[in-house]
Amino acid sequence: MAEIVSLAQAVADAVHDGDAVAMEGFTHLIPFAAGHEVIRQRRRDLTLIRMTPDVIYDQLIGAGCARKLIFSWGGNPGVGSLHRFRDAVEHGWPRPLEIEEHSHAGMANRYVAGASGLPFAVLRGYAGTGLAEVTDTIKPITCPFTGETLMAVQALNPDVAIIHAQQADRHGNVQLWGLAGVQKEAVLASRRAIVTVEEIVDELQPRPTAVVLPAWAVSYVARVPNGAHPSYASGYTERDNQYYQAWDPIARDRQRFSGWLEDHIYGETAVHR
Repeated sequence: MAEIVSLAQAVADAVHDGDAVAMEGFTHLIPFAAGHEVIRQRRRDLTLIRMTPDVIYDQLIGAGCARKLIFSWGGNPGVGSLHRFRDAVEHGWPRPLEIEEHSHAGMANRYVAGASGLPFAVLRGYAGTGLAEVTDTIKPITCPFTGETLMAVQALNPDVAIIHAQQADRHGNVQLWGLAGVQKEAVLASRRAIVTVEEIVDELQPRPTAVVLPAWAVSYVARVPNGAHPSYASGYTERDNQYYQAWDPIARDRQRFSGWLEDHIYGETAVHR
């Protein structure tokens, strides 16, 4: 059952060196505050899993938290490259980064298989690509009914899933709404789950398009208003487009990025949640 704790305690208890960690959220509800707390607690050797690494994983990679990235598309939305990610792959700074690349459909199906307790998922994707030749978690499989060659992708079962949501009640039940990605599947596929929320309410009110995660599926809930910034939480906050634009020159330069870490994550003026 979910415990309602501080974000610092949730990360300390749930995220360990060497863990496979999935931080999901689609366009909005990206758990930036939780990612920053992982950096602040100096976790190392993480396998980071996310359909679109986004700026949150650029920051984690640049801070030296990651040894491997499992993903389907990497970029700063609307701006360009993830320069800390690129520097780690091309030059091994601040440490070498192993990569495992998939398609969006492949990643989504991997989460679904993990959440369903299955060892793999089957899809028609990857046909005509070279990914299966370089990725051990993609294998051809023959349909026993039609003889068609399909692709099997290994299930994802992260050690920890971390998501942001709009609300939780005082029992630890979580509700999120708006654009939904694979947050539900990531939580159900993982051994432990942290959910940061905009607010804790006495009772969850049904909403159109809402996803409700029961308290038994969640390990820790932490109240972190604006915890998705610079992404947004539908109905609560707006996307900070200037942040994404400003990140590009920061990430391009190692010294400038290191200064950002000291000022915004480790320094006395950093926001500690």
